[in-house]
Amino acid sequence: MLSPAPSSSSLLWALVPCAGMGQRAGGDGPKQYQPIAGQPMVCHTIAALAGVRRLAGGLLVVAPGDDFFDRLPPVDARFTVAARGGLTRAETVSNGLHALAARGASADDWVLVHDAARCLVTAERVDALIDACLGDPVGGLLAQPLADTLKAADGDRVESTLDRRDRWLAQTPQMFRIGLLAEALASAGHAVTDESSAVEALGHRPRLVPGGAENFKVTWPADFALAAAVLAARTNK
Repeated sequence: MLSPAPSSSSLLWALVPCAGMGQRAGGDGPKQYQPIAGQPMVCHTIAALAGVRRLAGGLLVVAPGDDFFDRLPPVDARFTVAARGGLTRAETVSNGLHALAARGASADDWVLVHDAARCLVTAERVDALIDACLGDPVGGLLAQPLADTLKAADGDRVESTLDRRDRWLAQTPQMFRIGLLAEALASAGHAVTDESSAVEALGHRPRLVPGGAENFKVTWPADFALAAAVLAARTNK
């Protein structure tokens, strides 16, 4: 698709895959559109990314026929929508990279891929990721060192206890050059569950940047109440 040619004038873009159904969250319709603290979850996500002034723009990749954003006032004029969602996250991201290229993004530009369901990310955390990765030859991701004891299961029984040393929970955004990420996803196929995995499969070692416990992915029904409580606490500070 694109061939990287490093440049000091590279731009920064956000890409939010927004085509999933989030069936584990319950509720009616895609979880990213379900309300948290009075707004659709994804609006909190966009608002956090909109606080990152260094972003040249952002792209929300939705499923074909999804008109959700047509019914909302724009959160930030830099963010646009592309109905290019695929059957998997990787396919949606890959399609989104092509859409960014059609909008003028170059292979050497950076893309920050962020989960719509990580609505508690802060602009400060995203800026820390950018600061850590702008001079990196590969890129990197927000992640959280594993604090809990880790178990492997056999059905509903413990099979073994795993060593948690040097184990991190991957978060987003994940920040890579557009050209590198497009190549990695094309090579890895649509089964990979995050962008870093695809880049790792090419033999690269992405940088781990601490992301914080609040940057969790809203996945289960109980997570909605927790996310609402965090947002309320921030509002009342």
